[in-house]
Amino acid sequence: MTRVLLTTTSFQDTPGIHHEKLAAAGLEVVGERGPLPESRMLEFAGQFDAFLCGDDAITEAVIAKSSPRLKVISKYGIGLDKIDVAAATARKIPVLFTPGVNHTTVAEHVFLLLLSLEKNLLFHCDSTRSGGWKRKTGHEVLGKKIGIIGLGRIGKEVAIRARAFGMEATGFDLYWDEKFAAQHGVARAASIDEILADSDYLSLHTNLTPETRDLICTASIAKMKPGVIILNCARGEIVNTADLVTALHSGKVAGYGTDVLDQEPPPADHPLLKLPNCLVTPHVGSRTFESVQRQATCAVENLTRFLAGEAPHAQANKF
Repeated sequence: MTRVLLTTTSFQDTPGIHHEKLAAAGLEVVGERGPLPESRMLEFAGQFDAFLCGDDAITEAVIAKSSPRLKVISKYGIGLDKIDVAAATARKIPVLFTPGVNHTTVAEHVFLLLLSLEKNLLFHCDSTRSGGWKRKTGHEVLGKKIGIIGLGRIGKEVAIRARAFGMEATGFDLYWDEKFAAQHGVARAASIDEILADSDYLSLHTNLTPETRDLICTASIAKMKPGVIILNCARGEIVNTADLVTALHSGKVAGYGTDVLDQEPPPADHPLLKLPNCLVTPHVGSRTFESVQRQATCAVENLTRFLAGEAPHAQANKF
């Protein structure tokens, strides 16, 4: 029987048809609570025919030890930065993923973070829960400029919602969708520097690559408006944590709303966890019943279609 390692917790914890589809496939499924570090993945390497994974560290060492038994990696989600795709490609192991399943959910989460920061939501809730009635004056988002770095599926959904709030949306992307931009009134920034300098809010929606790692750092923050709010529902490593902490303390950055960190889960003393102008959610931007079922069903179908010799819905490497 084909043996599958299932690590994504939202898949396992959320009821839905994806469980029925996986059970009907006749596979031996072993569940673990991810995301798993490289050391833990190395313990499992060589014991499975397939990984149905989340953000586990599937490194070159893990892939090497998993071969030749490992036949396929089916990623639950769209981010592939934790998987050494080149190492998998070299061993002809397909890496399958699930684009187009969580963009609306993540875009909604961006505005949860933004509105919570601008309306001082946690301060007010904490006050009333403790029996108080303390109040802070917040800000409207109407008329503000939001810069969107990465105008892919999620970035586009953020732009649509920004316009509904009466905001001015500007985007930066190497692969510009002129038709979408014209339809939804999204201005095109000619450079990263332009979007940094012009934005009241900056929303990050780019992949993690060597070029985007530490994109937000002391040098780029210096180019931003005083009092900018930064939103990150992409990858924690896009932001240099130490540099951002300094900017949050100084007020150069008025607020940081993030669903991702450079360490997940973070240590108790992570510097972003206690700052009053920083909101951190535990990588749950795509974790809704609707989105989980879409992602999980797609990941299961990718896996089972590949094992049956059929073309999957999407894959990240081609041989």
